[in-house]
Amino acid sequence: MVVLVLVFVILQWLKSTTNHGEFVEVPDFSKMTVSQMKHEVDKAGLRSHVLDSANYNPSFPRFSIIEQNPPAGNKVKKNRKIYFTVNPSGYKKVSVPQVIQKTKRNATSMLLAVGLDEPKITYVDNIGKDMVLGIKYMGKNVKPGDKLPKTSKVELVCGNGNR
Repeated sequence: MVVLVLVFVILQWLKSTTNHGEFVEVPDFSKMTVSQMKHEVDKAGLRSHVLDSANYNPSFPRFSIIEQNPPAGNKVKKNRKIYFTVNPSGYKKVSVPQVIQKTKRNATSMLLAVGLDEPKITYVDNIGKDMVLGIKYMGKNVKPGDKLPKTSKVELVCGNGNR
């Protein structure tokens, strides 16, 4: 009899200390700024932890929440920690590969591989047809190894095969 009473008391104590059956619905924090998110988290009785930024997503505002775990609509206990991923300020920078003295076709595939956009091609008089002679970004010459924002559009200066 004592064991049954003890088990019953322990189960009742566990129900009260673990808030059994009491849940909070997780709000949708997407596209909120970090300060807005912190205010809403406090209002909902939850805790937050901001994870490192992800790759830049242009469909979300800069420095806004792009992902949360657990997702919106889930029911969680009060004081649960919600993990957030924040959109960075812009695309990360990538190094311009060594494409000088390569063919236009090879240079284009190397630029696409590092994350730059399809390059614009301009031709100058040079005996090397479709040979890359230089790289420009926004009208300025760029050297291999220089850092440019990912998805930037560079210009390849190539030879046209004429002397």
